[in-house]
Amino acid sequence: MKGKTARDMILSLGVICIAAGVIYLFVPHDDTEPEFKPVDYRVELLTARRAASYPVAAPEGLPDGWEASVVRFQGDESDAWHLGFHDPDGKYVAVRQSAEKPSEFIEDVTQGAERTEDTEKIGDRTWQRYEGDRYDALVLEGDGSTTVVTGSGSFARLRTMAEALKTE
Repeated sequence: MKGKTARDMILSLGVICIAAGVIYLFVPHDDTEPEFKPVDYRVELLTARRAASYPVAAPEGLPDGWEASVVRFQGDESDAWHLGFHDPDGKYVAVRQSAEKPSEFIEDVTQGAERTEDTEKIGDRTWQRYEGDRYDALVLEGDGSTTVVTGSGSFARLRTMAEALKTE
């Protein structure tokens, strides 16, 4: 096809860009954050407590403003328990437990946080502090399971969660 020039290709590209721009303008956009809907975790907690090889922990008596956001029990994956919350500041705080090898489990759920020399005495137990770029954590290694309170919340919020944990 003779007569095809760079000018014709540029004009065609311009028409395509204008059409794409018009389509973009008429397609609805929603830049707001999705509405948060708290979850009820009671059924999953009962199931996990019956099925897990260790005492499953969940908070009781958290102050106002804490909302459960995610719950999951995976019996086929080292009895992995995950209960996540939004704290009163909107930060994420989760209780994670598993019968998996502690070093692998801690690395995974803290998203690579590093063990520090600091500890937290909560009740009659001593929790190890971990600090990371994304998540911080309090870790309690027990017989047959590891409990990790982790998230983007402050250490004060992580401590509030750890203090509220009950196993029955």
